[in-house]
Amino acid sequence: MAESDYLNYTCPLCTDIQRDSVTIPCGDTFCLECIKIYWDHSDHLGVYSCPQCQTTFTPRPILRRNVPHVGNPEPRPPPRELTPYPYFKRDALCDFCTGRRNKAVKSCLMCLAYYCETHIKPHYESATFKRHKLVDETGHLDRKICPQHEKGLELFCRSDQMCICVLCTVREHRSHNIVSADDERTEKQKVLVATQTAIQHIIQDQMKELQELRHNVDVLKGNAQRAQTDSDKIFSEMLQAVERWHAEISQLIQANLQASMAQAQGYVERLEQEIMELQKRDAELRQILDTEDNIHFLQNFPTLSVAPEPMVPKVLINPEFSFSEITKTVSDMKEHLDDICKKELGNISKRVSDISVYILIPRSGGRLKELVLSDGNRRVTRKRTTQFYPDHPERFDGFCQILCKELLSGIRHYWEAEWHGEFSIGIAYKSISRKGKNTNSLLGYNDKSWSLLCSDSGYSAWHNKMDKDLPGAARVSRIGVYLDYAGGSVSFYSVSETMELIHRFKAKFSEALYAGFGVGSSVTLCMLEKNYRTYH
Repeated sequence: MAESDYLNYTCPLCTDIQRDSVTIPCGDTFCLECIKIYWDHSDHLGVYSCPQCQTTFTPRPILRRNVPHVGNPEPRPPPRELTPYPYFKRDALCDFCTGRRNKAVKSCLMCLAYYCETHIKPHYESATFKRHKLVDETGHLDRKICPQHEKGLELFCRSDQMCICVLCTVREHRSHNIVSADDERTEKQKVLVATQTAIQHIIQDQMKELQELRHNVDVLKGNAQRAQTDSDKIFSEMLQAVERWHAEISQLIQANLQASMAQAQGYVERLEQEIMELQKRDAELRQILDTEDNIHFLQNFPTLSVAPEPMVPKVLINPEFSFSEITKTVSDMKEHLDDICKKELGNISKRVSDISVYILIPRSGGRLKELVLSDGNRRVTRKRTTQFYPDHPERFDGFCQILCKELLSGIRHYWEAEWHGEFSIGIAYKSISRKGKNTNSLLGYNDKSWSLLCSDSGYSAWHNKMDKDLPGAARVSRIGVYLDYAGGSVSFYSVSETMELIHRFKAKFSEALYAGFGVGSSVTLCMLEKNYRTYH
Protein backbone atom coordinates (compact mmCIF):
# COMPACT_ATOMS: atom_id res chain seq x y z
CA MET A 1 0.00 0.00 0.00
CA ALA A 2 1.44 3.38 -0.99
CA GLU A 3 1.97 6.16 1.51
CA SER A 4 -0.57 8.37 -0.28
CA ASP A 5 -3.17 5.59 -0.02
CA TYR A 6 -2.73 5.49 3.78
CA LEU A 7 -3.41 9.19 4.14
CA ASN A 8 -6.24 9.33 1.65
CA TYR A 9 -8.98 7.53 3.59
CA THR A 10 -12.50 8.96 3.29
CA CYS A 11 -13.40 11.33 6.13
CA PRO A 12 -16.66 10.19 7.87
CA LEU A 13 -17.69 13.83 8.39
CA CYS A 14 -17.27 15.35 4.92
CA THR A 15 -17.32 11.96 3.07
CA ASP A 16 -14.41 13.21 0.96
CA ILE A 17 -10.75 12.21 0.77
CA GLN A 18 -9.11 13.15 4.07
CA ARG A 19 -7.14 16.41 4.05
CA ASP A 20 -4.52 16.90 6.79
CA SER A 21 -5.51 13.55 8.28
CA VAL A 22 -5.58 13.30 12.10
CA THR A 23 -6.24 10.34 14.37
CA ILE A 24 -8.16 10.96 17.60
CA PRO A 25 -7.53 8.88 20.78
CA CYS A 26 -10.10 6.21 19.93
CA GLY A 27 -8.27 5.40 16.67
CA ASP A 28 -10.70 6.93 14.15
CA THR A 29 -9.30 9.36 11.57
CA PHE A 30 -10.77 12.56 10.12
CA CYS A 31 -9.83 15.72 8.28
CA LEU A 32 -8.13 18.11 10.69
CA GLU A 33 -10.53 20.94 9.85
CA CYS A 34 -13.63 18.67 9.95
CA ILE A 35 -13.03 17.30 13.46
CA LYS A 36 -11.93 20.74 14.69
CA ILE A 37 -15.20 22.34 13.56
CA TYR A 38 -17.19 19.37 14.93
CA TRP A 39 -15.62 19.69 18.40
CA ASP A 40 -15.90 23.49 18.42
CA HIS A 41 -19.67 22.96 18.80
CA SER A 42 -19.08 20.95 22.00
CA ASP A 43 -16.94 23.55 23.76
CA HIS A 44 -19.90 24.71 25.86
CA LEU A 45 -20.37 21.16 27.21
CA GLY A 46 -16.73 20.39 27.93
CA VAL A 47 -17.24 16.80 26.70
CA TYR A 48 -16.11 15.76 23.21
CA SER A 49 -17.18 12.62 21.36
CA CYS A 50 -16.02 10.70 18.34
CA PRO A 51 -18.53 11.16 15.48
CA GLN A 52 -17.83 7.60 14.38
CA CYS A 53 -17.90 5.44 17.54
CA GLN A 54 -19.31 7.93 20.11
CA THR A 55 -16.37 7.49 22.52
CA THR A 56 -16.17 10.58 24.77
CA PHE A 57 -13.07 12.54 25.84
CA THR A 58 -12.45 15.07 28.59
CA PRO A 59 -10.63 17.41 28.16
CA ARG A 60 -10.57 18.10 24.44
CA PRO A 61 -7.82 16.00 22.84
CA ILE A 62 -4.96 17.79 21.09
CA LEU A 63 -5.07 17.16 17.34
CA ARG A 64 -1.86 16.35 15.44
CA ARG A 65 -1.53 15.56 11.75
CA ASN A 66 -0.79 11.94 10.85
CA VAL A 67 2.88 11.64 9.76
CA PRO A 68 3.84 8.50 7.83
CA HIS A 69 6.74 6.50 9.27
CA VAL A 70 9.96 7.08 7.34
CA GLY A 71 11.44 3.87 6.13
CA ASN A 72 8.26 1.93 6.70
CA PRO A 73 6.78 1.39 3.23
CA GLU A 74 3.94 -0.73 4.57
CA PRO A 75 1.73 1.40 6.83
CA ARG A 76 -0.87 -0.35 8.91
CA PRO A 77 -4.06 -1.46 7.16
CA PRO A 78 -7.36 0.26 7.92
CA PRO A 79 -8.75 -0.70 11.34
CA ARG A 80 -11.25 -3.48 11.73
CA GLU A 81 -14.90 -2.61 11.20
CA LEU A 82 -16.24 -0.84 14.32
CA THR A 83 -19.68 -1.09 15.80
CA PRO A 84 -21.63 2.22 15.87
CA TYR A 85 -21.78 2.41 19.71
CA PRO A 86 -19.08 1.19 22.11
CA TYR A 87 -21.52 -0.50 24.51
CA PHE A 88 -23.26 -2.65 21.90
CA LYS A 89 -20.61 -5.07 20.65
CA ARG A 90 -21.03 -7.71 18.04
CA ASP A 91 -19.40 -11.08 18.61
CA ALA A 92 -15.69 -11.14 17.64
CA LEU A 93 -14.34 -14.20 15.80
CA CYS A 94 -11.14 -16.10 16.44
CA ASP A 95 -8.21 -14.92 14.29
CA PHE A 96 -6.65 -18.42 14.17
CA CYS A 97 -9.58 -20.55 13.10
CA THR A 98 -9.57 -21.85 9.52
CA GLY A 99 -12.77 -22.43 7.64
CA ARG A 100 -15.70 -21.59 9.86
CA ARG A 101 -14.37 -19.27 12.57
CA ASN A 102 -15.46 -19.80 16.14
CA LYS A 103 -16.60 -17.09 18.53
CA ALA A 104 -13.72 -15.47 20.41
CA VAL A 105 -13.70 -15.76 24.20
CA LYS A 106 -10.47 -13.87 24.97
CA SER A 107 -8.26 -11.27 23.38
CA CYS A 108 -4.52 -10.85 24.01
CA LEU A 109 -3.15 -7.35 24.44
CA MET A 110 0.34 -8.53 23.51
CA CYS A 111 -0.63 -10.53 20.45
CA LEU A 112 -3.41 -8.08 19.56
CA ALA A 113 -5.53 -10.99 18.40
CA TYR A 114 -8.80 -12.76 19.24
CA TYR A 115 -8.84 -16.39 20.46
CA CYS A 116 -11.56 -19.03 20.72
CA GLU A 117 -11.64 -21.62 23.53
CA THR A 118 -9.40 -23.98 21.51
CA HIS A 119 -6.71 -21.56 20.34
CA ILE A 120 -6.42 -19.76 23.68
CA LYS A 121 -5.08 -22.91 25.39
CA PRO A 122 -1.38 -22.30 24.53
CA HIS A 123 -1.58 -18.99 26.43
CA TYR A 124 -2.47 -20.99 29.54
CA GLU A 125 -0.15 -23.96 28.98
CA SER A 126 3.06 -22.54 27.48
CA ALA A 127 5.62 -20.42 29.37
CA THR A 128 6.18 -18.46 26.17
CA PHE A 129 2.93 -16.60 26.74
CA LYS A 130 3.44 -16.14 30.46
CA ARG A 131 3.85 -12.36 30.18
CA HIS A 132 0.95 -11.94 27.76
CA LYS A 133 -2.15 -10.22 29.11
CA LEU A 134 -5.52 -11.77 28.39
CA VAL A 135 -8.77 -9.85 28.75
CA ASP A 136 -12.39 -10.84 28.42
CA GLU A 137 -13.29 -7.93 26.15
CA THR A 138 -13.51 -9.21 22.63
CA GLY A 139 -14.54 -6.01 20.84
CA HIS A 140 -12.66 -2.97 19.54
CA LEU A 141 -9.28 -4.62 19.76
CA ASP A 142 -8.10 -2.16 17.08
CA ARG A 143 -8.48 0.63 19.60
CA LYS A 144 -5.87 -1.01 21.80
CA ILE A 145 -3.27 -0.47 19.06
CA CYS A 146 -1.39 2.83 18.70
CA PRO A 147 -2.49 4.28 15.33
CA GLN A 148 1.00 5.83 14.86
CA HIS A 149 3.37 3.02 15.81
CA GLU A 150 1.37 -0.22 15.53
CA LYS A 151 2.24 -1.01 19.15
CA GLY A 152 -0.02 -2.00 22.02
CA LEU A 153 -1.32 0.85 24.19
CA GLU A 154 0.28 0.28 27.59
CA LEU A 155 0.79 3.81 28.96
CA PHE A 156 -1.36 6.84 29.70
CA CYS A 157 -0.43 10.47 29.00
CA ARG A 158 -2.00 12.64 31.69
CA SER A 159 -0.96 15.77 29.84
CA ASP A 160 -3.09 14.87 26.80
CA GLN A 161 -5.48 12.50 28.62
CA MET A 162 -5.01 9.64 26.17
CA CYS A 163 -3.61 6.12 25.97
CA ILE A 164 -0.24 5.80 24.23
CA CYS A 165 2.36 3.18 23.39
CA VAL A 166 6.01 3.08 24.47
CA LEU A 167 7.21 4.68 21.21
CA CYS A 168 4.87 7.65 21.74
CA THR A 169 7.01 8.72 24.69
CA VAL A 170 9.98 9.26 22.36
CA ARG A 171 8.43 11.97 20.18
CA GLU A 172 4.76 12.88 20.33
CA HIS A 173 4.54 12.76 24.15
CA ARG A 174 8.08 13.52 25.08
CA SER A 175 8.44 15.27 28.48
CA HIS A 176 4.73 14.70 29.19
CA ASN A 177 3.32 13.31 32.43
CA ILE A 178 3.33 9.60 31.59
CA VAL A 179 2.13 6.77 33.87
CA SER A 180 1.32 3.12 33.32
CA ALA A 181 -2.20 2.22 32.26
CA ASP A 182 -2.56 0.20 35.49
CA ASP A 183 -1.66 3.19 37.67
CA GLU A 184 -4.04 5.48 35.80
CA ARG A 185 -6.76 2.83 35.99
CA THR A 186 -6.25 2.68 39.77
CA GLU A 187 -6.66 6.45 40.12
CA LYS A 188 -9.60 6.74 37.78
CA GLN A 189 -11.23 3.70 39.32
CA LYS A 190 -11.38 5.59 42.61
CA VAL A 191 -13.35 8.32 40.82
CA LEU A 192 -15.71 5.77 39.28
CA VAL A 193 -16.20 4.02 42.62
CA ALA A 194 -17.10 7.38 44.20
CA THR A 195 -19.45 8.07 41.28
CA GLN A 196 -20.99 4.62 41.66
CA THR A 197 -21.46 5.20 45.40
CA ALA A 198 -23.14 8.53 44.68
CA ILE A 199 -25.38 6.86 42.10
CA GLN A 200 -26.30 4.12 44.57
CA HIS A 201 -27.22 6.75 47.16
CA ILE A 202 -29.33 8.53 44.56
CA ILE A 203 -31.00 5.22 43.69
CA GLN A 204 -31.76 4.60 47.37
CA ASP A 205 -33.19 8.10 47.74
CA GLN A 206 -35.20 7.73 44.57
CA MET A 207 -36.51 4.34 45.66
CA LYS A 208 -37.55 5.88 48.96
CA GLU A 209 -39.22 8.76 47.14
CA LEU A 210 -40.92 6.24 44.84
CA GLN A 211 -42.26 4.38 47.86
CA GLU A 212 -43.46 7.63 49.42
CA LEU A 213 -45.02 8.75 46.14
CA ARG A 214 -46.89 5.46 45.83
CA HIS A 215 -48.09 5.87 49.42
CA ASN A 216 -49.17 9.45 48.66
CA VAL A 217 -51.01 8.20 45.58
CA ASP A 218 -52.82 5.69 47.78
CA VAL A 219 -53.68 8.50 50.21
CA LEU A 220 -54.88 10.60 47.27
CA LYS A 221 -57.04 7.71 46.09
CA GLY A 222 -58.44 7.30 49.61
CA ASN A 223 -59.24 11.01 49.83
CA ALA A 224 -60.87 10.91 46.40
CA GLN A 225 -62.91 7.85 47.41
CA ARG A 226 -64.05 9.56 50.58
CA ALA A 227 -64.95 12.67 48.62
CA GLN A 228 -66.87 10.52 46.12
CA THR A 229 -68.69 8.69 48.93
CA ASP A 230 -69.55 11.95 50.68
CA SER A 231 -70.69 13.49 47.39
CA ASP A 232 -72.88 10.48 46.59
CA LYS A 233 -74.38 10.62 50.07
CA ILE A 234 -75.08 14.36 49.89
CA PHE A 235 -76.60 14.15 46.42
CA SER A 236 -78.69 11.19 47.54
CA GLU A 237 -79.95 13.32 50.42
CA MET A 238 -80.60 16.17 47.97
CA LEU A 239 -82.57 13.83 45.72
CA GLN A 240 -84.55 12.60 48.71
CA ALA A 241 -85.23 16.23 49.67
CA VAL A 242 -86.38 16.98 46.12
CA GLU A 243 -88.64 13.93 46.27
CA ARG A 244 -90.08 15.21 49.57
CA TRP A 245 -90.65 18.63 48.04
CA HIS A 246 -92.28 16.96 45.04
CA ALA A 247 -94.54 14.95 47.32
CA GLU A 248 -95.47 18.06 49.31
CA ILE A 249 -96.28 20.03 46.13
CA SER A 250 -98.34 17.10 44.83
CA GLN A 251 -100.13 16.86 48.19
CA LEU A 252 -100.81 20.61 48.10
CA ILE A 253 -102.28 20.37 44.60
CA GLN A 254 -104.46 17.40 45.54
CA ALA A 255 -105.61 19.02 48.81
CA ASN A 256 -106.64 22.22 46.99
CA LEU A 257 -108.33 20.20 44.29
CA GLN A 258 -110.28 18.10 46.80
CA ALA A 259 -111.34 21.18 48.80
CA SER A 260 -112.46 22.92 45.63
CA MET A 261 -114.31 19.82 44.43
CA ALA A 262 -116.04 19.41 47.80
CA GLN A 263 -117.16 23.06 47.76
CA ALA A 264 -118.35 22.79 44.17
CA GLN A 265 -120.23 19.56 44.99
CA GLY A 266 -122.22 21.43 47.68
CA TYR A 267 -123.23 24.07 45.17
CA VAL A 268 -124.19 21.37 42.62
CA GLU A 269 -126.42 19.56 45.11
CA ARG A 270 -128.18 22.81 46.19
CA LEU A 271 -128.73 23.81 42.56
CA GLU A 272 -130.12 20.37 41.72
CA GLN A 273 -132.51 20.60 44.71
CA GLU A 274 -133.64 24.09 43.71
CA ILE A 275 -134.20 23.00 40.11
CA MET A 276 -136.33 20.07 41.28
CA GLU A 277 -138.49 22.38 43.40
CA LEU A 278 -138.90 24.84 40.52
CA GLN A 279 -139.81 22.01 38.19
CA LYS A 280 -142.45 20.89 40.73
CA ARG A 281 -143.84 24.49 40.86
CA ASP A 282 -143.87 24.59 37.06
CA ALA A 283 -145.92 21.37 36.97
CA GLU A 284 -148.44 22.82 39.45
CA LEU A 285 -148.77 26.00 37.33
CA ARG A 286 -149.28 23.92 34.19
CA GLN A 287 -151.97 21.92 35.97
CA ILE A 288 -153.85 24.99 37.30
CA LEU A 289 -153.71 26.68 33.96
CA ASP A 290 -155.30 23.65 32.32
CA THR A 291 -158.17 23.27 34.84
CA GLU A 292 -161.75 24.16 33.86
CA ASP A 293 -162.80 24.63 37.46
CA ASN A 294 -162.82 28.37 37.96
CA ILE A 295 -163.31 28.14 41.72
CA HIS A 296 -160.27 25.82 42.06
CA PHE A 297 -158.22 28.17 39.89
CA LEU A 298 -159.12 31.23 42.00
CA GLN A 299 -158.49 29.46 45.28
CA ASN A 300 -154.89 28.46 44.28
CA PHE A 301 -154.03 31.66 42.48
CA PRO A 302 -152.62 33.53 45.51
CA THR A 303 -149.96 30.88 46.27
CA LEU A 304 -149.05 30.20 42.68
CA SER A 305 -148.94 33.73 41.33
CA VAL A 306 -145.79 34.82 43.19
CA ALA A 307 -142.54 33.71 41.41
CA PRO A 308 -139.93 32.29 43.85
CA GLU A 309 -136.45 33.91 44.22
CA PRO A 310 -133.37 31.77 43.38
CA MET A 311 -131.83 30.65 46.66
CA VAL A 312 -128.39 29.40 45.44
CA PRO A 313 -125.99 32.21 44.39
CA LYS A 314 -124.32 32.09 41.03
CA VAL A 315 -120.92 30.31 41.27
CA LEU A 316 -117.89 31.33 39.19
CA ILE A 317 -114.18 30.29 39.47
CA ASN A 318 -112.16 33.09 41.04
CA PRO A 319 -109.86 34.45 38.30
CA GLU A 320 -107.21 35.23 40.94
CA PHE A 321 -106.94 31.55 41.85
CA SER A 322 -105.00 29.29 39.46
CA PHE A 323 -102.97 26.11 39.71
CA SER A 324 -100.56 27.74 37.25
CA GLU A 325 -99.14 29.66 40.22
CA ILE A 326 -98.01 26.38 41.70
CA THR A 327 -96.41 25.44 38.37
CA LYS A 328 -94.62 28.80 38.24
CA THR A 329 -93.39 28.39 41.82
CA VAL A 330 -92.03 24.93 41.08
CA SER A 331 -90.34 26.27 37.93
CA ASP A 332 -88.78 29.09 39.96
CA MET A 333 -87.52 26.55 42.52
CA LYS A 334 -85.88 24.57 39.70
CA GLU A 335 -84.20 27.66 38.27
CA HIS A 336 -82.94 28.73 41.68
CA LEU A 337 -81.57 25.23 42.31
CA ASP A 338 -79.88 25.23 38.88
CA ASP A 339 -78.34 28.64 39.56
CA ILE A 340 -77.03 27.53 42.95
CA CYS A 341 -75.60 24.30 41.55
CA LYS A 342 -73.95 26.06 38.58
CA LYS A 343 -72.46 28.72 40.83
CA GLU A 344 -71.12 26.27 43.40
CA LEU A 345 -69.84 23.88 40.72
CA GLY A 346 -68.01 26.78 39.12
CA ASN A 347 -66.47 27.67 42.47
CA ILE A 348 -65.42 24.07 43.07
CA SER A 349 -63.92 23.78 39.57
CA LYS A 350 -61.96 26.98 40.06
CA ARG A 351 -60.63 25.93 43.45
CA VAL A 352 -59.62 22.51 42.13
CA SER A 353 -57.96 23.90 38.99
CA ASP A 354 -56.08 26.52 41.01
CA ILE A 355 -54.49 23.90 43.27
CA SER A 356 -51.87 21.62 41.74
CA VAL A 357 -52.07 17.99 42.82
CA TYR A 358 -48.32 17.61 42.52
CA ILE A 359 -45.58 20.20 43.11
CA LEU A 360 -42.23 19.62 41.41
CA ILE A 361 -39.42 20.53 43.77
CA PRO A 362 -36.02 21.32 42.19
CA ARG A 363 -33.15 19.23 43.56
CA SER A 364 -30.75 22.18 43.67
CA GLY A 365 -30.73 25.96 43.56
CA GLY A 366 -33.11 26.62 46.47
CA ARG A 367 -36.64 25.57 47.33
CA LEU A 368 -40.17 26.54 46.40
CA LYS A 369 -41.95 28.78 48.84
CA GLU A 370 -45.68 29.38 48.57
CA LEU A 371 -46.52 30.67 52.07
CA VAL A 372 -46.68 34.37 52.93
CA LEU A 373 -46.91 35.68 56.52
CA SER A 374 -48.88 38.79 57.48
CA ASP A 375 -50.80 40.42 60.37
CA GLY A 376 -47.86 40.25 62.73
CA ASN A 377 -47.09 36.65 61.70
CA ARG A 378 -50.53 35.52 62.84
CA ARG A 379 -51.88 34.93 59.32
CA VAL A 380 -50.37 32.68 56.65
CA THR A 381 -51.61 32.67 53.06
CA ARG A 382 -50.80 30.27 50.30
CA LYS A 383 -49.89 32.04 47.05
CA ARG A 384 -50.14 30.33 43.68
CA THR A 385 -47.03 32.10 42.37
CA THR A 386 -44.04 30.25 43.78
CA GLN A 387 -40.58 31.69 44.39
CA PHE A 388 -37.20 30.16 45.16
CA TYR A 389 -35.52 30.78 48.51
CA PRO A 390 -32.32 29.43 50.07
CA ASP A 391 -32.71 26.30 52.14
CA HIS A 392 -33.47 26.73 55.84
CA PRO A 393 -33.13 23.82 58.31
CA GLU A 394 -36.50 24.55 60.00
CA ARG A 395 -38.54 25.11 56.84
CA PHE A 396 -40.74 22.40 55.34
CA ASP A 397 -39.53 22.14 51.75
CA GLY A 398 -41.93 19.44 50.55
CA PHE A 399 -45.33 20.57 51.89
CA CYS A 400 -47.13 23.85 52.55
CA GLN A 401 -46.82 23.49 56.33
CA ILE A 402 -45.73 25.75 59.15
CA LEU A 403 -44.99 25.47 62.88
CA CYS A 404 -45.44 28.08 65.60
CA LYS A 405 -42.28 29.27 67.34
CA GLU A 406 -43.42 28.82 70.98
CA LEU A 407 -42.82 25.40 72.49
CA LEU A 408 -45.66 23.68 74.34
CA SER A 409 -44.73 21.52 77.32
CA GLY A 410 -45.43 20.86 80.97
CA ILE A 411 -48.81 22.60 81.28
CA ARG A 412 -52.10 22.99 79.46
CA HIS A 413 -52.44 25.15 76.33
CA TYR A 414 -55.34 26.29 74.15
CA TRP A 415 -55.46 28.12 70.80
CA GLU A 416 -57.93 28.71 67.96
CA ALA A 417 -57.49 29.16 64.21
CA GLU A 418 -59.77 30.14 61.33
CA TRP A 419 -59.22 28.42 58.01
CA HIS A 420 -60.14 28.65 54.33
CA GLY A 421 -59.55 25.84 51.89
CA GLU A 422 -58.59 22.32 53.01
CA PHE A 423 -56.13 22.50 55.90
CA SER A 424 -54.70 20.50 58.77
CA ILE A 425 -54.17 21.63 62.35
CA GLY A 426 -52.26 19.82 65.04
CA ILE A 427 -49.07 19.46 67.05
CA ALA A 428 -45.59 18.11 66.28
CA TYR A 429 -42.24 17.48 67.89
CA LYS A 430 -39.45 19.79 66.80
CA SER A 431 -37.61 16.69 65.56
CA ILE A 432 -40.20 16.11 62.82
CA SER A 433 -38.48 15.92 59.43
CA ARG A 434 -38.61 19.13 57.42
CA LYS A 435 -37.02 17.80 54.23
CA GLY A 436 -38.62 15.97 51.35
CA LYS A 437 -42.15 15.23 50.23
CA ASN A 438 -42.75 12.11 52.28
CA THR A 439 -44.69 10.87 55.30
CA ASN A 440 -41.80 11.65 57.64
CA SER A 441 -42.48 15.36 57.16
CA LEU A 442 -46.27 15.39 56.62
CA LEU A 443 -48.26 16.54 59.66
CA GLY A 444 -50.08 13.60 61.22
CA TYR A 445 -48.56 10.92 58.96
CA ASN A 446 -45.78 9.89 61.37
CA ASP A 447 -45.18 9.13 65.04
CA LYS A 448 -43.93 12.68 65.69
CA SER A 449 -47.17 14.54 64.99
CA TRP A 450 -50.95 14.50 65.54
CA SER A 451 -53.36 16.39 63.27
CA LEU A 452 -56.97 17.03 62.32
CA LEU A 453 -57.57 17.27 58.55
CA CYS A 454 -60.40 19.70 57.78
CA SER A 455 -62.17 20.05 54.42
CA ASP A 456 -65.57 20.89 53.00
CA SER A 457 -66.41 17.19 53.00
CA GLY A 458 -65.70 16.70 56.71
CA TYR A 459 -62.97 15.87 59.21
CA SER A 460 -60.45 13.07 59.69
CA ALA A 461 -57.92 12.50 62.48
CA TRP A 462 -54.36 11.43 61.59
CA HIS A 463 -51.42 9.98 63.52
CA ASN A 464 -48.58 7.72 62.38
CA LYS A 465 -50.17 7.01 58.95
CA MET A 466 -53.44 5.92 60.60
CA ASP A 467 -56.54 7.93 59.76
CA LYS A 468 -60.03 7.98 61.24
CA ASP A 469 -63.03 9.59 59.54
CA LEU A 470 -65.14 11.71 61.86
CA PRO A 471 -68.69 11.90 60.48
CA GLY A 472 -71.36 13.99 62.13
CA ALA A 473 -69.18 16.82 63.47
CA ALA A 474 -70.38 20.32 62.64
CA ARG A 475 -68.34 21.91 59.86
CA VAL A 476 -67.19 25.35 60.97
CA SER A 477 -64.46 27.77 59.93
CA ARG A 478 -62.89 28.00 63.41
CA ILE A 479 -61.14 25.13 65.16
CA GLY A 480 -59.98 25.11 68.78
CA VAL A 481 -57.12 22.94 70.07
CA TYR A 482 -56.67 22.02 73.74
CA LEU A 483 -53.36 20.39 74.72
CA ASP A 484 -53.03 18.75 78.11
CA TYR A 485 -49.33 17.91 77.98
CA ALA A 486 -49.11 16.39 81.46
CA GLY A 487 -52.38 14.51 80.99
CA GLY A 488 -51.23 13.15 77.62
CA SER A 489 -54.06 14.32 75.39
CA VAL A 490 -54.80 16.78 72.60
CA SER A 491 -58.42 17.65 71.72
CA PHE A 492 -59.95 19.40 68.71
CA TYR A 493 -63.18 21.42 68.91
CA SER A 494 -65.51 23.08 66.41
CA VAL A 495 -65.99 26.64 67.65
CA SER A 496 -69.12 28.71 66.89
CA GLU A 497 -71.71 29.91 69.35
CA THR A 498 -70.96 26.69 71.21
CA MET A 499 -68.00 24.30 71.33
CA GLU A 500 -68.31 20.72 70.17
CA LEU A 501 -65.62 18.06 70.61
CA ILE A 502 -64.51 16.66 67.24
CA HIS A 503 -61.77 14.24 68.33
CA ARG A 504 -59.31 13.58 71.15
CA PHE A 505 -55.92 11.86 70.88
CA LYS A 506 -54.42 10.09 73.91
CA ALA A 507 -50.63 9.95 73.88
CA LYS A 508 -47.56 9.95 76.09
CA PHE A 509 -45.56 12.94 74.91
CA SER A 510 -41.78 12.56 75.11
CA GLU A 511 -40.61 15.89 73.63
CA ALA A 512 -41.63 19.52 73.60
CA LEU A 513 -44.45 20.18 71.11
CA TYR A 514 -45.22 22.95 68.65
CA ALA A 515 -48.52 23.99 67.09
CA GLY A 516 -48.55 23.15 63.37
CA PHE A 517 -50.69 23.87 60.32
CA GLY A 518 -51.01 22.58 56.79
CA VAL A 519 -52.25 25.47 54.64
CA GLY A 520 -54.82 25.10 51.86
CA SER A 521 -55.74 28.76 51.20
CA SER A 522 -55.15 30.64 54.43
CA VAL A 523 -54.98 30.14 58.21
CA THR A 524 -55.29 32.84 60.87
CA LEU A 525 -54.47 32.43 64.55
CA CYS A 526 -57.31 34.01 66.52
CA MET A 527 -56.73 36.62 69.21
CA LEU A 528 -57.73 35.25 72.60
CA GLU A 529 -58.01 37.19 75.81
CA LYS A 530 -55.06 35.60 77.58
CA ASN A 531 -53.06 33.31 75.40
CA TYR A 532 -52.34 33.41 71.71
CA ARG A 533 -49.39 32.31 69.66
CA THR A 534 -47.58 33.59 66.59
CA TYR A 535 -46.06 31.78 63.65
CA HIS A 536 -42.40 30.89 63.41
